[in-house]
Amino acid sequence: MTKIHPTAIVDPKAELAEGVEVGPYATIGGDVQIGAGTVVRQHANIEGHTKIGEECQVFPFACIGMKTQDLKYVEGDITYVEVGNRTVMREFCTVHLGTKPGEVTRVGDDCLIMAYCHVAHGCKVGSHVIMSNLATLAGEVVVEDYAIIGGLAAVHQFCRIGTFAMIGGASKVRQDCAPFMITDVSSEDVRVGGPNIVGLKRHGFGPEVRSALKEAYRILYREGLNRTQALDKLQYEMNELPEVKRLIEFYRASQRGVH
Repeated sequence: MTKIHPTAIVDPKAELAEGVEVGPYATIGGDVQIGAGTVVRQHANIEGHTKIGEECQVFPFACIGMKTQDLKYVEGDITYVEVGNRTVMREFCTVHLGTKPGEVTRVGDDCLIMAYCHVAHGCKVGSHVIMSNLATLAGEVVVEDYAIIGGLAAVHQFCRIGTFAMIGGASKVRQDCAPFMITDVSSEDVRVGGPNIVGLKRHGFGPEVRSALKEAYRILYREGLNRTQALDKLQYEMNELPEVKRLIEFYRASQRGVH
């Protein structure tokens, strides 16, 4: 049974599935679709052409589907936000509509977007991603599955965060961050601290994979080779392992360079 608090403002055209709960003073626009079992708490605001999946939680003062902050947006163009299932969006977080006609800002399944985080226009956030408090993604950023972004980190437009990467708190990310690695970026210094061993263990990666990623890290960052030489060596010696193959592909596909 759908439960809507008497003080909530829900446009009659909004599509709310069975079991949706809408708390006091929440606002939901007419082009919004919300999946079964999702809870929209007090004072949350969901607007625009926004689709939220099943069993999500939208906490107080979160703003989902608001107009992009990109000045290139043309008033009247239709853009979108899509959020997967079981994703949690905490207090005051913002997920904005795309900029170009038809563009989608997407957040996957089982994500945790903590308080005051921002996901800008056209971002593609994978599943099982954690963004700690005040982490900020500028436009068109890609965050792959299982990445963790530390609190107060800011990611520049068009950057990519690789799968199972961990980004240190307060990092100033200006280039891509390699999958499986821990990257910590201050204004003066970049430190890639090796594979995200704890995260890999928690998700069932065995000793063989962890050892191979340690060796890949050594070749990329500690052997004194330039980037092309290091990638060629990995390609020749270790390309059979899917995780190392993914690491090589990520580097070779980079448009901004990799921290």
